[in-house]
Amino acid sequence: MARPRIFISSTFYDLRQVREDLERTIRELGYEPIRHETGAIAYSKSEKLESAAYREVDLCDVLVSIIGGRYGTGSATNPGASISQIELRRALERGVQVFIFVEKSVNAEYQTYKLNKDVKGIKYSSVNNVKIFEFLEELHALPQNNAMATFEVAQDISIYLREQFAGLFHQFLQDQKRAVEMRLLEEMNATARTLREVVTFLTEERKKGTEDAIKSILLVNHPAFAEFAKLTNTVYRVFFTNRAELDSWLKERGFAVNDDVFSHDQDSVAEWVGPKKSQVYLKLTHNIFEDDGALMNITPNEWKQEWLQRVKLPDPPKATERANSGAGYDDADYGGAKAGGGDDDIPF
Repeated sequence: MARPRIFISSTFYDLRQVREDLERTIRELGYEPIRHETGAIAYSKSEKLESAAYREVDLCDVLVSIIGGRYGTGSATNPGASISQIELRRALERGVQVFIFVEKSVNAEYQTYKLNKDVKGIKYSSVNNVKIFEFLEELHALPQNNAMATFEVAQDISIYLREQFAGLFHQFLQDQKRAVEMRLLEEMNATARTLREVVTFLTEERKKGTEDAIKSILLVNHPAFAEFAKLTNTVYRVFFTNRAELDSWLKERGFAVNDDVFSHDQDSVAEWVGPKKSQVYLKLTHNIFEDDGALMNITPNEWKQEWLQRVKLPDPPKATERANSGAGYDDADYGGAKAGGGDDDIPF
């Protein structure tokens, strides 16, 4: 089962115990903690160690940044900043959810820094590098995703995160509920638009060709458009008038026509295989096209949801099974290819 991946970003040696305690909390919540010292980051011989860490930030769902009094290892790829600072900046640039925690003594002296930052030669007892205060100033200036909390011990962070994760889950449930309500509202609005167009036409037009015009109005609001959009995760309005237009549009979405009718499901009248990584295909179990390929006029009341389905591809058959079946499977296209030290951050 997929679990949220939580990246723990901080200097290493001074905050080592905090990192260990925080990892324990994250595992207790059922999430996956990502930190350097546990081997959770894959390092390659062909790149700098910090580059691997930045790549892992991109793959995480949440980044927890812990800022203490040590500056840490300077970045080789981004001079003027530490590795832990670049990790946080990277998460912010990519819209990753971040939680920032500042050691209480550092935060207290940060207020003194703001009053004296123009004074040359001043030293501070809580940090070993004034760049830490400069970085905090940068974070406070961000317009969003920069909520900060102070801590004295790791338990302070654990309590805060438990509350925040619970709040995010509640927000997710509310968003899901609103999404259902919005879909219902969109369907009602589409039906209302169709009725208005029909009534307007029948009121203003009293001449030959009425039946063809009504069919044209109904076609614009064909239920197949919304179903294909939903199953292909398309956010814009879908429209096609015949099978050729549908095949062309699906190809642009990464779905290719499965021309091998012998490999179709028994109830399929048409199939489109998705991108190889998706391991899915679309199948039409009821013909919605005329003999000449034109889209049939079907009302929302006549449409049945089982007519169009998104199905996960089965595991590829073994080579001997494919050879015996004579179905013409190809390993290359099965599953969708038819669609064409001391203060360092890193403990080494």
